[in-house]
Amino acid sequence: MKNIALLGATGSIGTNALDVLRETKESFNPVLFSAHSNYKKLQEIKKQFPNALTALTDDKFINTPGEEKPGGIDFLGKEGLLSAIKTCKADICLNGISGAEGLEPSLAALEAGSHLALANKESIVMAGELIFSLAREKNLTVIPVDSEHMALLKLVTAHGRENISELILTASGGPFRDLSIDELKSVKPSDALNHPTWNMGPKITIDSASLANKGLEIIEAAGYFNFPPEKIKVVIHPQSIIHSMVRLKDGAVYAQMSMPDMRLTIHEALCWPNTEYSSFGSLDFNSLTLNFEKPDFEKFPMLNLAYTALNGNALLPLVYNAANEEAVKAFMDEKIGFPEIPRIVNYVLKNEVFSSGMGYNVTGIKEVKKLLLMDIKARELAEEYIDTGVHHDVN
Repeated sequence: MKNIALLGATGSIGTNALDVLRETKESFNPVLFSAHSNYKKLQEIKKQFPNALTALTDDKFINTPGEEKPGGIDFLGKEGLLSAIKTCKADICLNGISGAEGLEPSLAALEAGSHLALANKESIVMAGELIFSLAREKNLTVIPVDSEHMALLKLVTAHGRENISELILTASGGPFRDLSIDELKSVKPSDALNHPTWNMGPKITIDSASLANKGLEIIEAAGYFNFPPEKIKVVIHPQSIIHSMVRLKDGAVYAQMSMPDMRLTIHEALCWPNTEYSSFGSLDFNSLTLNFEKPDFEKFPMLNLAYTALNGNALLPLVYNAANEEAVKAFMDEKIGFPEIPRIVNYVLKNEVFSSGMGYNVTGIKEVKKLLLMDIKARELAEEYIDTGVHHDVN
């Protein structure tokens, strides 16, 4: 039985992971659950798994008067979570925290000797070199909790990296796939949150609408599989049945197919490198139609900007992520229109502060603060753009 730490237990990934843990009690033993501020849901999870530790990462709870502190919570604040990760002795840490906040917990899990099942793609985008270096040093595995990258992991393992000429990520195209550039100017956050195939958290759903999520996945695939950017392609596949493909050197293409159900991907990651029975994701070929389209790079500039970040210095993927996170917040608060998201990211990527990759010479976990400082700077530049309302075209 594997001991499992689940970070971000009350979010979209966490909710799906809980379904997996309930179905596989004989295989997985939860030892830690964390949430940011939803202590009521965390308390409910604790009732189901009473032997597991719990952590609330919102620092506001540290200063809450004792009699008002949420009951049944073992660790409080960001530093409390890092202590919990060190204490819980997990075999696998499933990091489902959203955004840049997930980076330090990812590093802490590896430092504590846990394999890392990673739904927090920002950890790889921001500090992939550091993550994989630490995993190698500790003889640990970083397993993607992402339908596209789990598919690629299985395909690359099956066919051998040396035989593959191209990685192909599929994208649903999101809710705006059929809209014109002019129509995109008037879409609202509620429109963007209406994803046609996946049920995800709000930030990743907005990213799917702008194809920023696919941009992050391009960067992530380069980190996981060490393929050059020009060998990582994207195809629009609205049904989300094929999750990724590989093209071999002889031209043959192999695909991984399943229903769009994150519970299958989570189960695969927790079982890796073994394949165990799962009730999730089974396909019915009697009612299956598959379509493919070329992505529209003009309508969705976040794809091109991801390639720009990958082809630039090593700091730019971090900048891409930070600027996008701030732009998404502004869009959800209706401070900016949807087309402004890539304009903001482009503006920050081109800033001279990041042109030389300064501050990125991070050689160990103790220097991660350097990355976080650059992350803050990128966010400040994005906020400056948003506050001034100046428009910069994406070139």
